[in-house]
Amino acid sequence: MAQIQTRYDHPQRQQLSHQVAKTTTAVTLGGSLMVLSGLTLTATVIALVLATPVLVLFSPVLVPAAFTVFLIVAGLVASGGFGVVASFVFYWMYRYATGEHPIGADQIDRARDKIAHAAHDVKEKAEQYGQGVGGGGQQNVKGGQGI
Repeated sequence: MAQIQTRYDHPQRQQLSHQVAKTTTAVTLGGSLMVLSGLTLTATVIALVLATPVLVLFSPVLVPAAFTVFLIVAGLVASGGFGVVASFVFYWMYRYATGEHPIGADQIDRARDKIAHAAHDVKEKAEQYGQGVGGGGQQNVKGGQGI
């Protein structure tokens, strides 16, 4: 009978080969990326050296142009953002008004109830104050006008 060897027969040999494969892959990939990084740095420095005279000559035009382009882009992004927010708010208000339960509706309801309760308390205190000042607070005010 021939005995079939499984991959678990030689665990040390397999671990060593995996370790060597991992190390080789890491060194190859890392070295390639380091070479690519060096080439990119070299190309950037060369491009900067070549572009510096052009940038110096055209800087009186480029700086205001870049500032203008920045302001235009910032305005467009802000406008688009405000539009998105406004449409979301309208959508949320529509869902709230139609009786659906959008996110945060319970907090709005609690705040509305607190404000209504505070307004009711202020109204009661004002009525108590008006009755306690002179017995007939409104009569005193009206009577003072006739003098």
